Amino acid sequence: MRLSKKFLAGSSTALAAVALSTAAQAQEYAFSIHHFLSPTAPAQTTLLEPWVASIEEASDGRIAFQIFPAMSLGGAPPELFSQVRDGVADFVWTLPGYTPGTFPRTEVFELPSVHVGDARATNLAIQDMMDEIAADFEDVHPILVHVHSGNALHLASGSVESAADFEGLKVRSPSRTGAWVLDALGAEPVGMPVPALPQALSKNTVDAGLVPFEVAIALGLSELTTASVELHEGARFGTSTFLFAMNKDSYDSLPEDLQAVIDDHSGMALAAEMGEAWNDIELVGKKIARDAGNSVVELSAEATAEFESPFETVAQRWVEEVKAIGVDGEALLEKAEAAVAAHSE
Repeated sequence: MRLSKKFLAGSSTALAAVALSTAAQAQEYAFSIHHFLSPTAPAQTTLLEPWVASIEEASDGRIAFQIFPAMSLGGAPPELFSQVRDGVADFVWTLPGYTPGTFPRTEVFELPSVHVGDARATNLAIQDMMDEIAADFEDVHPILVHVHSGNALHLASGSVESAADFEGLKVRSPSRTGAWVLDALGAEPVGMPVPALPQALSKNTVDAGLVPFEVAIALGLSELTTASVELHEGARFGTSTFLFAMNKDSYDSLPEDLQAVIDDHSGMALAAEMGEAWNDIELVGKKIARDAGNSVVELSAEATAEFESPFETVAQRWVEEVKAIGVDGEALLEKAEAAVAAHSE
């Protein structure tokens, strides 16, 4: 019996060694993916992990990945774009708003006059216009440019019932376009990476934050806020664009058949699905807020109409900003609004 056990143990070890050897032979390329949120955030569980699984399957195991959440490869969230550009990470998922002015064309989709609360519609509009915004991504290989459902206002105390109620509030801003929205409403924008928002709320550094309900889940904001506010029929105070991108040298290191695998799982192949996923998670976030005893307020059509003028001010500010670098903002704005409308249900 002892000999039999030894034989079986030896056989198991040999089989394991063969399996490891086969896996090692199959795996030809190993890539890192770096992002700034927790491993339980929808960015990882809904986008990155399923995408990794689909690529590993489609490549027959020749491509493998390791995901590094919560800046575990080092650095701060605003450094993610330079990390993927310079090859510190092979892939990153990041917020273009962390590097203001680097993605001026893409900002058009952040404007509250363009994005009306439907992540799917805006994602598809972005894909329609990738040629028009491609100059923003010359230094990387984009996998997906997308939005979340948009920025609701989450307040540590009190609530907002009209545009005038923004006056004097200190509000965490996600981007320079978000800061412009707050400026136009008479609030004080406070720029910070989103992982810093819970501490800022708990220490009264800010009165509120502009984030979607999806991000509020990951940050536990229901325990730090009393009210969340959105506009009529779920419209938002603008949105944020996100970039899932690959280092160009890493992409170029792949043979054509594996580049095709990456390309077949990029852009339009992901846009609608990810938009629907981000729309769906908002309902979960709202429920969590209500279950915590918080109010979730949708402003009336009349109150929402008060925001049209400041939102138009923001749009024209963006037009003037990009005009200074030779971009026809008026044409881009008009086309983006039309593209979102065409994909809206």
